[in-house]
Amino acid sequence: MAVTIICVGKLREKYFADAAEEYMKRLKRIMPVSVIELPDEPEPAQPSDKLNEAVMKREGEKILQKIGQHDHVIAMCIDGRQYESTELAAKMSSLFTQGKSNVTFLIGGSLGLHADVLRRANERMSMSKMTFPHQLARVMLLEQLFRAAKINAGERYHK
Repeated sequence: MAVTIICVGKLREKYFADAAEEYMKRLKRIMPVSVIELPDEPEPAQPSDKLNEAVMKREGEKILQKIGQHDHVIAMCIDGRQYESTELAAKMSSLFTQGKSNVTFLIGGSLGLHADVLRRANERMSMSKMTFPHQLARVMLLEQLFRAAKINAGERYHK
């Protein structure tokens, strides 16, 4: 039972990198977790639907190469299901009980996830109907995974 987070783009700001590192350190004490960081594609200077699609396709191809054949894939996107922390904990516990040895979360680039990636996903999850920077989304996901792991371990967590 391991968690992988595949994300497009680097954590450029030190405060995001520090927060992500802290949650990774905490989470690794409870469960195996890894982050695969893929380079983002440059956005077109004169964006169009066609050019944006090409950028998302290239990023999507890189993402798909990193997903294991038997991974349970959860795409992070605004139109996904929203979970309360206790519901996410129950979801993670259920996946691991079902024998899903690796749960992979996907965070796309600034243009989002390509349709091919969304088709590969087993489900979609959203942090909120609001839009967040991808760097912040990674920190938020790590924090919620840590919180879910604490809940599942029967340990105290802040409400």
